[in-house]
Amino acid sequence: MEDNGGREELARIGARSIPIVSRGNDFVFAQIIKDVVDFLDLEDDTAPELSPVELATRYQGILETAIRLVGSMPDENLERELPNRPRSWRVLMHHAFQIPSAFLDMEETGESLSSENLLATPPDNLRTSAQIADFGAKVRDRFNAWWAEAKDEDFNGQVPTYFGGTTRHEMLERTVWHSTQHVRQIASLLEQAGITPDRPLTSADIQGLPLTDVVWDEG
Repeated sequence: MEDNGGREELARIGARSIPIVSRGNDFVFAQIIKDVVDFLDLEDDTAPELSPVELATRYQGILETAIRLVGSMPDENLERELPNRPRSWRVLMHHAFQIPSAFLDMEETGESLSSENLLATPPDNLRTSAQIADFGAKVRDRFNAWWAEAKDEDFNGQVPTYFGGTTRHEMLERTVWHSTQHVRQIASLLEQAGITPDRPLTSADIQGLPLTDVVWDEG
């Protein structure tokens, strides 16, 4: 966070990571929408709209789009900073693939999803758009192999994460929409670089995911 006041407020209430929703001295991690709705005493139905099969099928296309868009970004733009965030374009493009990588690590090891893994920055060997796209292709192949084994399994059980317990179904949904939002942002960055994105995501790609039309947070 760039805002000193925001960092001080997080320290005051004892929150170690973001995003959170706070009320007085109480807060909840805003990683799972159901937790936010329960915290705010809202009546919304937060159960995933899409089934695990629909989510996984959708994600396969989203990852393909991410690989294509990342690979078309000129390398000279990678160290530019995002609007309103102390994060480079290179870090964002890598993060779009680190999200499923962290999910798959949790699935394959049975260990808790950690914020350190989820927010890991790109290593030194991922310096170019082509290298990041190649990393994305490897993650896509991992996801496809995982899904081939997991598609008939139960997704109602709880999985361990740094922000608390959530169902496997909810965690898959969160992984999909989280990456999807960043893929939309990558298309926006290409436009900022003067490049027309090749087959970016459409409204059909985000239908059923808990996303709005807003691509960038304000402020």
